[in-house]
Amino acid sequence: MAEQPVMLSAADVEKLLRDPSPAGREATASKVAIAFSNLQLGERERALAEEIFRTFVRDTEVRVRAALADQLKRTREVPHDIALALARDVARVAAPMLEFSSVLTDEDLIEIVATTSGEHQVAVAKRADLAADVVSALTEKGGEEAVATLMENQTAEIGEAALARALDRFGSSARVNAPMATRPKLPLGIAERLVTLVSDSLRDHLVAHHELTPDMATDLVLSTRERVTLSLTADANQPDVIRLVHQLNTNRRLTPTIVLRALCLGDIDFFEAAVAEIAGIGVVNAHKLIHDPGELGLKALYQHCKLPMDLYPLARAAIDVAGEMRHDGEPGDRQRFTERMIERLLTRAEDTVDGANLDYLINKIGKVAA
Repeated sequence: MAEQPVMLSAADVEKLLRDPSPAGREATASKVAIAFSNLQLGERERALAEEIFRTFVRDTEVRVRAALADQLKRTREVPHDIALALARDVARVAAPMLEFSSVLTDEDLIEIVATTSGEHQVAVAKRADLAADVVSALTEKGGEEAVATLMENQTAEIGEAALARALDRFGSSARVNAPMATRPKLPLGIAERLVTLVSDSLRDHLVAHHELTPDMATDLVLSTRERVTLSLTADANQPDVIRLVHQLNTNRRLTPTIVLRALCLGDIDFFEAAVAEIAGIGVVNAHKLIHDPGELGLKALYQHCKLPMDLYPLARAAIDVAGEMRHDGEPGDRQRFTERMIERLLTRAEDTVDGANLDYLINKIGKVAA
C-alpha cells in the first residue's frame, strides 16, 4: 500500500507564522524539509512547503537557515531559487548546499567561487565530479585552502592548465603541492615542476640544518632533481618528452649534465629531443645526425650544442652501446637496461675518457648499481 502524503497541519503553519522561539522555528523547518525531501507531501502541501522555505531563507536566525539547508542539501526537487539563496548565505548555511546540492548549476558555483568567502570555496572544492569550468574557477580565484582541497578531491578531473595555474599561485605551499603530487597520472610537465619545487625546498633545508655550503647543497639537489626528472619519462611518449624538454629549456634546467645523463642511461628519446631543442632543429633531423654511421653528424651536433668536448668520446660510446642493446619487455626492464647500459658504457669508455672526467661522469650519473 502506497504511503499517504503527509499533511501540513494548521498548527504547523500557525507555529511557523507566530512562534518567536528560534528553536521552535528550527524544529518546524526540519520537520517540513524532511517531509518534503522524502516525497511525503501532496501537491498542495508541496507548494505550501516551498513558500514556507522561502520564508525561512529570510529568517534572522542562522540556526534556522542552517537546519533548512542541512535537510535540503540532497533534495533534487527543491526549487532553484531556494537552493541558490541558501548557497549564497553565510558559510555555516551554505556549506552543505555547496558540497552536495545537485540543484545548483555550474554557473551558480562559478559565481559563488568568485564572490564569496574561502569557506564557500572549500565547500565547492569538495563536490563530487566537479566540471572542468568549476575546477578552472577554483584554481584561478580560489584561496590556498580551497585549491588544496581541490587537489585532495580524487573525483575531480583537473586538467594540465588548471594544475599549472595552481602551481603558479601556490606552488611553494606544501598544503597544495603535496596532495597534487599524489594525484594519479600527472602530466609530465606538472610532475617536473613539482620535482623542482620539492628539490628547491630540500636545498634550503640542507643548508639550514646540516653542515653543507650552499654550493654543496645545490650540487646534491641538482643531481637528485635530474635523476628524478629523467625517471618521469619512463612511460612517456615522444610528444610529451619534447614538451618536457622545452619546459626545461625555458626554465634554464636543460643543463649539459641532464642531457649527458639521459644519454648515458640509455634514454635516447630524451637526448634526441634535448639536442634538437638546444640546436633549434627538428627532432627528426637531430635523429639523423645522431645516428649518422659516419663520424660527422653526431660530432657536429654535439659541438653546435656546446656540450663539453672532453666528454664527446663518452657520448659517442653511449650512442654505440645503446644501438647494440634491446629492451626485453619484462617487469623491471628499464632498470635492467640502465644497469647494463652503464656497465658496458663505463667498460668501453675507460680507454677513451680520462680518469678525472670518468669519475665526474660517474658521480653525475649516480651509482645505479649501488
